Amino acid sequence: MAKVKTTFFCQNCGASSPKWIGKCPSCNEWNTYVEEVVQKEDKAKTTWREESIGRVAPKPKVLSEIHTTSERRLATNDQELNRVLGGGIVSGSLVLIGGEPGIGKSTLMLQLALGQKNTRVLYVSGEESQHQIKMRAERLGVPSDNCFVLAETNTQNIFTQVKEIQPEVLIIDSIQTLHTSRIESAAGSVSQVRESTGELMKFAKETNTPVFIVGHITKDGGLAGPKVLEHMVDTVLQFEGDRHLSYRILRTTKNRFGSTSELGIYEMSGTGLREVSNPSEILISQKEEDLSGVAIGATIEGNRPLLIEVQALVSAATYGTPQRSTTGFDAKRLNMLLAVLEKRGGLRVSAQDVFLNIAGGIKIEEPALDLTVCAAIVSSYHDISISDKVCFAAEVGLGGEIRGVNRIENRISEAEKLGFEEIYISKYNTKGLNVSDHQIRIKPFAKLIEVFEDLLG
Repeated sequence: MAKVKTTFFCQNCGASSPKWIGKCPSCNEWNTYVEEVVQKEDKAKTTWREESIGRVAPKPKVLSEIHTTSERRLATNDQELNRVLGGGIVSGSLVLIGGEPGIGKSTLMLQLALGQKNTRVLYVSGEESQHQIKMRAERLGVPSDNCFVLAETNTQNIFTQVKEIQPEVLIIDSIQTLHTSRIESAAGSVSQVRESTGELMKFAKETNTPVFIVGHITKDGGLAGPKVLEHMVDTVLQFEGDRHLSYRILRTTKNRFGSTSELGIYEMSGTGLREVSNPSEILISQKEEDLSGVAIGATIEGNRPLLIEVQALVSAATYGTPQRSTTGFDAKRLNMLLAVLEKRGGLRVSAQDVFLNIAGGIKIEEPALDLTVCAAIVSSYHDISISDKVCFAAEVGLGGEIRGVNRIENRISEAEKLGFEEIYISKYNTKGLNVSDHQIRIKPFAKLIEVFEDLLG
């Protein structure tokens, strides 16, 4: 019989302590330590391959002796998912997908499983029965003979079925429901999540089988379970959006095989998630009349140019301290731009409430949206509308100068493709730019005040 011991784990970051403490020294959260019974590994209990394969201890090699091959990727039928993963599913990768309840994580994974016509996929669900999964698959309307469904939570039983089916892709929904007999604590605890993920990671690396793991999130929006979980996996995807609205955003927060700035956009419908190939259709609202405080900016997310609508509302402050509220934009950067407008642009916004919103529920951190934000604020301040055929792409400096941004050609081409007639950019972006190649009117400026004089007259 293995020795049983008790350990206290922080439910926020996964740190352990031999005794209970009030404040976690790792994440500085209070009252997060919970006692868990941990049983040391019993040698009689083996993992998925240890009983059939005698493992040889690895030996160190000189870096020049290691032979490398190009990573083999499995392309899916979902182009948005391919883009977010960096071009497809990498063999042996461990992918973690997090999101709020009801956002569509299980639907996304089931669509992935059903869409692989020539790939054997094992979909393991610890939250739903096989009958429930069958009902959802019928709603999606995608028949498949290579998708195997298993309703199981014990990892040893899962690996027994894995050895029989030999899947080419394994999907786990969700990691918080799994438990291993090597650990005595309850399912969903820090030790169980960490141990189960460790077994899945070992399986993925030894067999070169890609594994997708669905994870819950906390009330603060972070992935539930120990923080070490995000360090163990190769890719972390965040499925965002308001579940009361139809659009969803799949964002990469970590990717060892690609960019972390890519995003995929979906629309939730009664028959599943639909890929949105032209994101500007949801990021630019359709309005019947020109409204003040609205400006369009050209931004870049990964390799994808996007046209974003920025909405601003400036009104007289009714209380002593003016409000500064943002949705989808950095509040500190908004305060900086307001100071620039007051100092360099002559706007008296110190006694005004300022509300800023990025349409479509998307979050933007790129500085190229600075000029768009300033234009929307000035438009609302003077109550003068900006033409919906005008867009902006430039950064604003503290001196009121218009700074250049990268990949200006892509931004101009995207704006031209969507029917815009004018684009305001930095004068320093015109070097090497062939204006005659574009039908859109390009307006370069060096100072913020020059932009407003030309825009509003």
